Amino acid sequence: MAKRDYYEILGVSKGIDAKELKKAYRKLAMKYHPDRNPDDKDADAKFKEATEAYEILGDQQKRAAYDQYGHAGVDPNAAGGGFGGGGGNFSDVFGDVFGDIFGGGGGGGGRRGGPQRGSDLRYTMDLSLEEAVRGIEKKIRVPTLTSCDPCGGSGAKPGTKPKTCGTCGGAGQVRMQQGFFSVQQTCPSCRGQGTMIDDPCNSCHGRGVKEETKTLSVKIPPGVDTGDRIRLSGEGEAGAMGGPAGDLYVQVSVREHELFHRDGRNLYCDVPISIVDAALGGELEIPTLDGRVKLKIPAETQSGKLFRLRGKGVTPVRGGAAGDLLCRVQVETPVNLNSNQKDLLMKFQESLTGEKHSPQKKTWFEGVKRFFEDI
Repeated sequence: MAKRDYYEILGVSKGIDAKELKKAYRKLAMKYHPDRNPDDKDADAKFKEATEAYEILGDQQKRAAYDQYGHAGVDPNAAGGGFGGGGGNFSDVFGDVFGDIFGGGGGGGGRRGGPQRGSDLRYTMDLSLEEAVRGIEKKIRVPTLTSCDPCGGSGAKPGTKPKTCGTCGGAGQVRMQQGFFSVQQTCPSCRGQGTMIDDPCNSCHGRGVKEETKTLSVKIPPGVDTGDRIRLSGEGEAGAMGGPAGDLYVQVSVREHELFHRDGRNLYCDVPISIVDAALGGELEIPTLDGRVKLKIPAETQSGKLFRLRGKGVTPVRGGAAGDLLCRVQVETPVNLNSNQKDLLMKFQESLTGEKHSPQKKTWFEGVKRFFEDI
């Protein structure tokens, strides 16, 4: 199936500048990112499509080739050659779009043939609502790849060094001329590394890294919510050929609470009350994350009414005033009544005459009457 035009995918014109192009991609990436659409395959496909378009149009050299030759000019598998590998611009915008709450994230590996940045890791941390609201420090154990100490991450036996590949001259790629076009391919001798190891390290067998489990202390700031990420710089996998380590992203997941439901900075709580308290009024003891408070229930309170306790919600992690606790009262119908209690209720029902005791009943029946008349 023919590929769509990259400009069409991003919804921009050919003359767009780099700043506006980046803005257009950011908007689509935020909309279709898999973390925001976990079960939507169509959104995942659109995210990948937009990312591919930006990787090409965000690079000046690739964009020029695409404008002149179309998809054939940027496809490394096409007869026309193209430009292989990812550009730095994609790494930049990835950090802008998916940065965590303390700063930009983003992958971005090193160039072929030299030190390469290690992979980023993700760790999902389950928190209770109380821990998320108040903040906490936790220790986690993370399996990862760390730099080999004996060889310093070079992969070569201590006292020796990797030598530059004679085939590609250290570039990691070789260029092949095919008529008018030239094609870049991974060097078959060094497999894209740019160097060759004659005498590999006995500890890591030439890999430059080794598997290890490390314990880290993570400070969770007050106010985090599900979906927030905390970046631990340099705590990801070790880089290849002595390159810098990647980052570790701690993904926050807050468990459901028995009493409270969080919506942003506000908390919601359902409070059951008896028909006597609803009719005559009363005072209830309400739990909050800071302790217990008294809530006055006025007489003639209807089921579903919301009572707001200001400042008893959550202070957002990014700052601002604390939210509120909204208590929704639910009038409970008595159950397991004995015969005497049933007789009292029947007498009470008979004592209610007219419509003044049921403020919503008359309005509801009038609506039902109009509904059937319109059919």
